[in-house]
Amino acid sequence: MKDNQINIVIKILKKELEVGTMPIVSHLAEDQRDPFVIFISTLLSLRTKDEVTAVATERLFEFASTPEEMLKVPLDKIAKIIYPVGFYRVKARTIHHVCRELIKRFVSRVPDDIDDLLSIKGVGRKTANLVVSLAYGKDAICVDTHVHRISNRLGYVKTKTPDETEFALRDKLPRRYWIIYNTILVAFGRQTCKPVSPLCSQCPVNKYCDRVGVTLSR
Repeated sequence: MKDNQINIVIKILKKELEVGTMPIVSHLAEDQRDPFVIFISTLLSLRTKDEVTAVATERLFEFASTPEEMLKVPLDKIAKIIYPVGFYRVKARTIHHVCRELIKRFVSRVPDDIDDLLSIKGVGRKTANLVVSLAYGKDAICVDTHVHRISNRLGYVKTKTPDETEFALRDKLPRRYWIIYNTILVAFGRQTCKPVSPLCSQCPVNKYCDRVGVTLSR
């Protein structure tokens, strides 16, 4: 695709976006939930289906709603509460570690700076960008597997890793799309532009897509 066609593609996909297909963290942001809820939910969502993340987040915050309260909940109890999210025992330990860091280094407040978030062990670029953009409304590009795959499939970028995709997008994606880009492409990736055998015949932006790497489609 031509670079300037990204404006058309995003406009079309934004119209196609259905509330029910939005990532759980995007829902939380729309509901004006606080940054701590969005931060913890993002950590829970890694390698976990949205419906599982949503229930686990709701259950967990019935027991604790601040870093101080979260540390009072034993690790084994947190693990039971958030089960069956992926790697629930590891995530329970991460939650305790993150809460200790927030209390010790950030006065119990979730940082609104990507580098500060990345300085916390267990927090990667995807999580940091998502929290900064959705919790604080700051310009950041969250790149997950959907964003990485689709951006390359369209022919908009040519990268090998999500981190490379993030920095490539920072160089060329109009800034007004940075926050919404993840929400739009995650929904599109789940519904239409699937990892294997994408639904190209039903795709609303197929005439702009280079279909890079697509060998089988429906």
